[in-house]
Amino acid sequence: MPYTLGIDYGSNSVRAIVVDVADGFELGSCVFDYPSGQQGILLDPQDHHLARQHPGDYLLGLEKSVRGAIENASNVAGFSADKIIGIGVDTTGSSPIPVDENNIPLALNESWSKYLAAQCWLWKDHTSHQEAATITALAKEHRPDYIAKCGNTYSSEWFWSKIWHCLNSSPDVFDAAFSWVELCDFIPSVLAGVNDPREIKRGICAAGHKALYSDQWGGLPDKEFLSMLDPALSELRDRLYETAYDATEAAGTLCDKWANQLGLTAGIPIAIGEFDVHYGAIGCGIDEGTLVKVIGTSTCDCVVVHESKSIADIPGICGIVPGAILPDYYGIEAGQSAVGDIFKWWVEGVCGGDAALHARLSLEAESLAPGQSGLLALDWNNGNRTTLVDPMLSGLMLGQTLHTTRAEIYRSLIEATAFGARTIIERIAEYGVPIDRVVCAGGIAEKNPLLMQIYADITGCTMLVAGSSQACALGGAISAAVLAGEHPNFRTAQDSMTSLKDVSYRPIAANQIIYDQLFTLYRQIHDSFGGVRHSVDLSDVMKELIQIKTLSQKPDHSSDTDTQPTEARPHVELVRS
Repeated sequence: MPYTLGIDYGSNSVRAIVVDVADGFELGSCVFDYPSGQQGILLDPQDHHLARQHPGDYLLGLEKSVRGAIENASNVAGFSADKIIGIGVDTTGSSPIPVDENNIPLALNESWSKYLAAQCWLWKDHTSHQEAATITALAKEHRPDYIAKCGNTYSSEWFWSKIWHCLNSSPDVFDAAFSWVELCDFIPSVLAGVNDPREIKRGICAAGHKALYSDQWGGLPDKEFLSMLDPALSELRDRLYETAYDATEAAGTLCDKWANQLGLTAGIPIAIGEFDVHYGAIGCGIDEGTLVKVIGTSTCDCVVVHESKSIADIPGICGIVPGAILPDYYGIEAGQSAVGDIFKWWVEGVCGGDAALHARLSLEAESLAPGQSGLLALDWNNGNRTTLVDPMLSGLMLGQTLHTTRAEIYRSLIEATAFGARTIIERIAEYGVPIDRVVCAGGIAEKNPLLMQIYADITGCTMLVAGSSQACALGGAISAAVLAGEHPNFRTAQDSMTSLKDVSYRPIAANQIIYDQLFTLYRQIHDSFGGVRHSVDLSDVMKELIQIKTLSQKPDHSSDTDTQPTEARPHVELVRS
């Protein structure tokens, strides 16, 4: 049987998998940790908004991860590398890279290697928050259609704000850059041997969700609007791209150079690049009615709606883009700027712990009943991506006493991210997008049953888990399989190559009652500190937390089983699996 290769560029590492196109079976995998910076991220102790990555790590990781996955797959009888018929790549985003006229990242030039602005501007870099606010204001006044399709607020995580900030803060780097390329477009272009940035086939995923691209207005923002930001951005437009493509198009074919370096056959197709969560959604079997939640350092949520149906603009999301996930479907993206990062910060950064401490805190947190800690937190430690779209917000915790424990804080942080998840689900459902089931992917979804049960209890939705541990890479491998002609379309490929684990987390009715009370308080502080409502009276929040704490007792759920029906909550119109 033929095989395809999926390559997934995450925040701290790149992983590659070799997949059987018949059933999605993973023959081999390899993970390569980025060697530069702090766990692969270049930071500035003077500016917590800054997060960059060295492009050389991507190229080294490409060779190491792919060769490692092939070597691992070679242990399977009948496998040989010449049976790999296609490659799919996903990455973080928006993570644009400044490149020269030969499509070489500036950071690989010795003259610019030590400049942070010459590196890849990682998705979690928020240094351009002022530029993002200005883009939002100008678009609302002069190009309201632009901003309506991305939730009415342009983000500091996105393409134009980052490039404009480079122009404002490091004009020498901006002047040295011939063009800018999203990481998800860059890696396929490298594999295809493209040496001119203008010839790179860019994906609609990155273009539509992050760069204000739409066929509705002729592609990228017009030069008149970009000149309102800065004339230099208008001039840059000519060195970017005119057309972006969905996953029915190949980004190119594998060039001789990289075929030799990776031990593959030259000329095999390379799928168009997409963001990790978008290919992850495909790897989870996304279809209408399914919300895919990829839980990692941050969390990204995706749903799709067929293009034959009308869909309203949804405030505060990360865009509604035709073909961004599946061809012929609108792709809708939302998410939270920090999830796993928050737990990591608490356990490692604050508690100074290790894996053993994490396990102990998890057990202690699991022993607590909902509301027993008396704590309530906001999940904005890295700003808010959805629905407020504000990087200038920060974390908050209410209810601490002199008896508050580390485990109680840990649980409250998990609950905070779950409250944020519920806020997103309710916003999407409010605008008529059906959500019948939630499929989660990522290591946290697989390894943290406490978190998954809390998410079920707080959202009121049954949480399902993707069958693949590498759903994002699998999505890229599925796209490659369709391009290579092994499946006639994505629906057939998903039906054959994706699965769900034999585990689900159903809401516990007694827990839902308490969490509904806490969510009401969460929305009060969410709306107040988030600027949604300026006249919220918060004087009773602490007192209500104490009251809930006093009344809370660890309930006995020994009779609860996975087959019990979910109790519906009348104020949330969701169909639960």
